[in-house]
Order: sequence, then C-alpha cells, then structure tokens
Amino acid sequence: MQNNSPPLPLPRRAAQYVRMSTEHQQYSTENQGDRIQEYAERHGLEIVRTYADEGKSGLNIGGRSGLQQLLADVRAKNTDFEFILVYDVSRWGRFQDADESAHYEYSCKQAGIQVIYCAEQFENDGSPVSTIVKGVKRAMAGEYSRELSTKVFAGQCRLIELGFRQGGMAGFGLRRVLLDQSGETKAELKRGEHKSLQTDRVVLRPGPAEEVATVRKMYRWFVEDGVNEADIAARLNGMGIPTDLGRRWTRGTVHEVLTNEKYIGSNVYNRVSFKLKRRRVVNSPDLWVRKDEAFEAIVSPVQFYTAQGIVRARSRRYSDEELLTRLKSLYDGRGYLSGILIDETEGMASSSVYSHRFGSLVRAYTLVGFTPDRDYGYLEINRLLRRLHPEIVQRTEAEIVSLGGHVERDPGNDLLRINDEWTVSIVLARCRETAAGGGNWKLRLDTSLCPDITVAVRLDRENKAALDYYLLPWIDLGSGRLSLSESNGSILDGYRFDGLETLYHMAERASVRRAA
Repeated sequence: MQNNSPPLPLPRRAAQYVRMSTEHQQYSTENQGDRIQEYAERHGLEIVRTYADEGKSGLNIGGRSGLQQLLADVRAKNTDFEFILVYDVSRWGRFQDADESAHYEYSCKQAGIQVIYCAEQFENDGSPVSTIVKGVKRAMAGEYSRELSTKVFAGQCRLIELGFRQGGMAGFGLRRVLLDQSGETKAELKRGEHKSLQTDRVVLRPGPAEEVATVRKMYRWFVEDGVNEADIAARLNGMGIPTDLGRRWTRGTVHEVLTNEKYIGSNVYNRVSFKLKRRRVVNSPDLWVRKDEAFEAIVSPVQFYTAQGIVRARSRRYSDEELLTRLKSLYDGRGYLSGILIDETEGMASSSVYSHRFGSLVRAYTLVGFTPDRDYGYLEINRLLRRLHPEIVQRTEAEIVSLGGHVERDPGNDLLRINDEWTVSIVLARCRETAAGGGNWKLRLDTSLCPDITVAVRLDRENKAALDYYLLPWIDLGSGRLSLSESNGSILDGYRFDGLETLYHMAERASVRRAA
C-alpha cells in the first residue's frame, strides 16, 4: 500500500557557542552543551558545529579564538547553519560596552544567522520587549564583572596588608614559601608551581645563602664602590653566576635587584593595574598598596635607600636646553652623532631620551646642526627592532614560565620550545607607507626553523611600538614571505590578536587538582 503521508521536515541546522571563564565557573561548557542540546531537540534544530572558549574571560574578544573563528566564518559566509545557540547573554560576553556585544550579534543577523539564548526567559525575536530585556541583560553581565573586579581587588589589597605575596616570581635571592591556614610552613614553591587550596597563602623568604650573598655584594659594589649596573652584570657573568631564570645578567636585571623593595622586606602591590582587560596603567606611588617589614630583609634599609638616591640623582630630568647643549658638545668633539655614540658617552642622557623628547633622533640631530648623509630614520627603525625583539622574546618566555609552562630558548635563533611539545618563532615587521597612504608589513619567515607557530609582531605607523600580533600556524603558511595590509580578509585576520594572551593560555599548564 502506497504511503501518501507528507515527508517529515528536515531539521534546521545550527551551531553552538559555549564559553567558560576562569573567574566564573558555575556552568561548565559540558553543562551548557547539554542545555543547548535540549533546546535544539525541542525546536527541531540539528547542531552541526561547535565553537568553544574554555577558560576564557568574556570581558573582550581578545584571546577568545572560538568566538573569533565564529565571527570570521560568518563574515566569510563559510557557514552551513541558520542559527547560533548560546546558553545565555553572559556566555556571549561580559563586554564592558554593551554595544560591543550587540555589534557582534548584529554582524550575525546581517549574514542571515539568528543568535538564540537558550536559557533566557525571552525570545530573541527582535520585538521591543526582547530588545529592552536583552539590553538590560548585557549591561548586567558587564556590571557583574565590574563588581567582581572591585571585590577581588579589595581582597588582594587586604592580603597584601597582611603580608602575603600576590603573584609574580620571587626573584633572585628570594623564594616563595607556602603557608597553611594556621600560618605553618607547608613547602617551598618551585618555579611555575601554585597553591592548590584557597586558604593557603604565599610569602617570600630568603633563598640559598650563596644567592643572598650575591645580592648583598651587588649592593656593596653599587653603593660603596660606585660600580654601575652594566659593569655589575659583567662581573656576575664573568663569575659564572646566572639569574634566577638561568640567563646571563644584563643592565636591566641588575637594576631590578637594586631598586625592588622586596629585598628590604616590603610588600608592594598595584604599581601597575590592568583591570577588566583594559589598557595597562602605571600607577602613581600614592595608589600603591604596601606592607613594610612583611618579609625578612636580605639587605639593610640604609643600603637600599642609598642605592635609590644614587639612581635618582643619576637620572634627574634634564631640560631641553641641557640636552641639546650636551648633544652639541658631543657633536663638536666627535664630528658626527649616532644612537650608539650617545649611549656609550659618559654623562649623556640615553638616545631614547632624545628620541622621546624631540620626536626622533634625526630631529635632535638637526637642532644641533648635524645632518646625516644617509637614511638614519631607517637605521633608527632597525635599531628599535634589534632592541624590541629580544624584549618580546624574554617577556613571552617569562610569562609562559609564570603560568607553569616550560620553555627552552635556542640562543642561536631565539626559537622557543614550549613544554617539549611545540615551537614558536617571533618575528617583527616594520610598517611601510604605501602610495595610497595605507600601511604595509612584509614578513620574512625563516623556513629552516619550521616553527609550529610564528608570532608576527606588526609595528605601528611610527614604528615605535607593537600594533598587534598574528599567531600563524606553520601548516597554513605557504612560503617564507608574507605581505600584510590594513585588512587581510577573514582567513588571515582570524589569526590577529591585540595581545599574546592566547599564546600564553596555549602554554599554560594546570595542576591535576585545578583541572579536576
């Protein structure tokens, strides 16, 4: 007998987006997925793709590769679904500007794809009621993060005032020690280790006797013998003494030891703030939170503050006239000027001071009558690249180590091997202005290294600072050369990030207890 009943309608296709942040773990991505699946079954939807961000903050889109890939697919029309299912408005994001959340949803709507919040009590149908409720929910999601940030900051300040350490490596000559709830010592924390119980606390204690002796020797050299930081670094390297990270000493690492109050036992917090994933701010001393005599000192306060007086006296602010007078005297005596010559001349401010004060070194040169006979602007950029590259490599290495990852750096080519599993190469690209007035960045990649990920750092229009970062998988790179413009399409720009938080999270190792 022929069946004349109409065929059952095919289920409509949908993608799901799930996110779990580190600061709010009430719902795991699995629980979100279960609720979304129930919604899909009730409404005749078939989930054909999943975009996930696990352990990612919802404050901004940076570091959220799942949402970035979702939006990139939507913009490129690389979608085979009509709906995007999300647990609730807060899982889409806790953006501090509610309009940012609305913008991403509207981008999906323009592409003909509807965003549905499965656990909300309103239908996201574009009606005035749903628009109002959704706007309130977005504002509430952002406000939750602001309130949480305030409470967390207040708690951290309270712990600082009680003498407990908040984050960061101990430093040369010091060690982090774990205390239990009653204040009894539990263990010394090694590099990359973290406390596993919320009631535990961390304090600083003097490290091995030979390291403590070295720190005291550095202060004596600086205060009593008048040896500068660069010469102290040379002495330590000649003695075969490495830093706490196992590296050679530099002027900067010596300066850190000679100026950090933790060596006299002071606990100082909030020097720099980075609240709600916004711009990093260097705070004035009146905003610092401190506890004096929180830890056992390894140098005397008299020696420490004498060192600070020497540093302040040496780095007093010169007027523009004084700077130019000294520069003119140097030019008259040597017959030419260069950044290296300025930095190596005793009694001169650094070349970076001249560049910052007068806009560029070339501008400072012209003010004292020196006209370079070649393109010194190009040389300045090259010099910046040579300085900036090792800084970014070292900062990346230190950040990964602080998150519990393991890094090995090849001193010959700066290739980073992360957790003995994958490799990273960092390259810098200067900005060149095109004939049309746009920006262009040409990347030369070392094909002999074949890193798993190449971090391409694009400099800004002035070639003075990092603009953004491209995390490029080697498998997706076709050759050793790549040209980037202002906009590079959804495929390439899907790898663009404002910071390196995504790379850090890829390298982060979680303890078994935390992972459970």
